[in-house]
Amino acid sequence: MGIFKRGEQRSEESGPYWKQRSWQASAVFLALVVVLGVIATLTSGSGSGDRAKAPVSKGPLSGTVTKKDGRPGGCRTDDSAGDAIPTSVPKDITWHTLGIGRVPVSASAGPTKFQGSVWWCFAHTPMGSVLAATVIPTQMSGSDWRTVTDQQVVAGQGRRLFEFQRTAVPDTDSSGSTPVTSSYAGFQVASYTGGAATIRLLIKNDQGYAKTSVSVRWSGGDWKVQPDGSGGLYSQLATEQSAVGYTLWGV
Repeated sequence: MGIFKRGEQRSEESGPYWKQRSWQASAVFLALVVVLGVIATLTSGSGSGDRAKAPVSKGPLSGTVTKKDGRPGGCRTDDSAGDAIPTSVPKDITWHTLGIGRVPVSASAGPTKFQGSVWWCFAHTPMGSVLAATVIPTQMSGSDWRTVTDQQVVAGQGRRLFEFQRTAVPDTDSSGSTPVTSSYAGFQVASYTGGAATIRLLIKNDQGYAKTSVSVRWSGGDWKVQPDGSGGLYSQLATEQSAVGYTLWGV
């Protein structure tokens, strides 16, 4: 995956993703099955069938009229940090269960609006992009993934490929799910402009650390996940030697 530098790629585990120790240990990232290896499912003859025709629920961003500031109606965030890259986490961070994992939520940086599985309204700042990159993809393993995709993934060929691949994978909701053995430990803002950002996510599990990256784009007055050309929402999951260089959540 091009998102990592050449030196970082050396730490990636080889072999099918479902046999990689770091992937198996990261229950929070069950949604990665959607984007890192669904080709195995698709080529095994398990088609999407009628699941591809399932209706998309109307979400809070459907047909939303933006105001003069370009934000959807009712969306308010603290954007006073501007483009400054965060070196610490917001003091108002709280942790909420989402699917089978826990995600950080900030009353100032977002998400500040919640409707079903669509958690939205992120600050137009680097911290807002970090929270969007953490929260939105975590929703993709549950049964409401279509609505989240429609509302919070940038439209285009990448999204269409993601939707096609995702229909071949069973939904994994919180009921009866594997106990969480990993958690979000920290982040790096790899790149940022007012219109796009790439965020590295640090995951802590029983074996140590793993990392992945998520790209987001400012679209329709909020941050949305930008899939890659193959429909992936994450870059290849890789082992990480330490937390040096990351801003830690402190949990």
